[in-house]
Amino acid sequence: MGSAESKEKMYCTRYLNGDGPPPLEEQVKQGINRTSSLQRSIKIVEGNQPDGGYMSMALLRRNVEGYPDHDTIQINFIFEDGIQTEKHPNPGQAYYGLKTSAYLPQNSEGRKVYKLLEKAFQYKLLFTVATTSGGEERVTFTDIPLKLSEDGGPESLGYPDPSYLKTVLKVLKSKGIK
Repeated sequence: MGSAESKEKMYCTRYLNGDGPPPLEEQVKQGINRTSSLQRSIKIVEGNQPDGGYMSMALLRRNVEGYPDHDTIQINFIFEDGIQTEKHPNPGQAYYGLKTSAYLPQNSEGRKVYKLLEKAFQYKLLFTVATTSGGEERVTFTDIPLKLSEDGGPESLGYPDPSYLKTVLKVLKSKGIK
C-alpha cells in the first residue's frame, strides 16, 4: 500500500467509525448547511393585514400591456368591513373593507411572483388598515407594489412597466418572502 492509499483508507475509516460530519438532515436542522443559514438570515414577520380577507386567482385570455404573447393572471382580493384589532391604528373602531384586483403576465416570472404574493398574503403583508386623508379608516395597500391595471403605465399602477416583476421580487425578498 502506498501512502496515498493509506490516507484514503484512514479517511474512510474515520467515516466508518462515525467520526465524520453529521448526516445531511442533521446539518440542515442545525444550520450548518450554508443555504439553510442564509435562509434563516431573513425571518418573515407577520404583518397586520386584517383577518378574514380572501385572495383568489383567475386566468384571463388577454394580455397585460407589454406582454403580448402571454395571458393574464388576475388576482382578486376581498376584505369585508370590520373592527380594528390591537395591531391597527385605532383598536375597536370600524374600518371599511376593500375589493380590488391585481394583474400579472401569465409567464414563468409572473407565476413566480403570484406564488410569492400568495405567501405574502398568508403572512398578512399585502394590506393594512390606515386612516385616509379624509379621516376614514379603511383597508389599504402596504409597501409591496401591486399592478391594479392592465394598462396605463406605472403612473396608473398599470403596465407596461418592464421593471415591475423584478422590483416586486426584490421587495418581497427584503421581507423574507422568497
